[in-house]
Amino acid sequence: MQRATQILAAVALAASLAIPAALLQAQTPPAPAGIKAELIRAIEAAEGHVVALAERFPQDKYSWHPEGARTTSEVFMHVAAGNYSYANLLGVPRPEGMTGAALAKITDKAQVVETVKKSFAHLKEAIQNAPDLDKPIKLYGRDSTMREVMIVAATHCHEHLGQLIAYARVNGIAPPWSEAQPAGRPPAKN
Repeated sequence: MQRATQILAAVALAASLAIPAALLQAQTPPAPAGIKAELIRAIEAAEGHVVALAERFPQDKYSWHPEGARTTSEVFMHVAAGNYSYANLLGVPRPEGMTGAALAKITDKAQVVETVKKSFAHLKEAIQNAPDLDKPIKLYGRDSTMREVMIVAATHCHEHLGQLIAYARVNGIAPPWSEAQPAGRPPAKN
């Protein structure tokens, strides 16, 4: 009888833990749908990696650059300037002082990281609040739509993420997300 009571108690405990977990899972809202949500997710993917690299690069490597190319800090600030510019095209003015020329002068690591984070938040808010995806606008001097601006913004973030990964690898810096490897797989080489 004592064995049956123990089994019954274990079953009751398992059921009591499973029910709240199932309810919690059922209450989790689905990911937002639509082109805006999809582009924001793509931008968030780039954002996570760009910010992780900005935090991983040591301050002394912020001035490094291949011959004829932007310095590391200039690439980060170019991403931020792009984020502000695309948001501006979507109808959300850039914050005061956030011009490309002003951003290019920021070289302090803490300021770079903070500026990049704020620029991504600004861009995502602009995309979320854009009223009409088919609204005609000018992009690089040609006819376009707000939708295309959003697509170009996401592409721009990923383009320069690739550039920053190359900068990191050349400097012996492993991107943080490449260090965690599945069991049995050797770590990435710099």
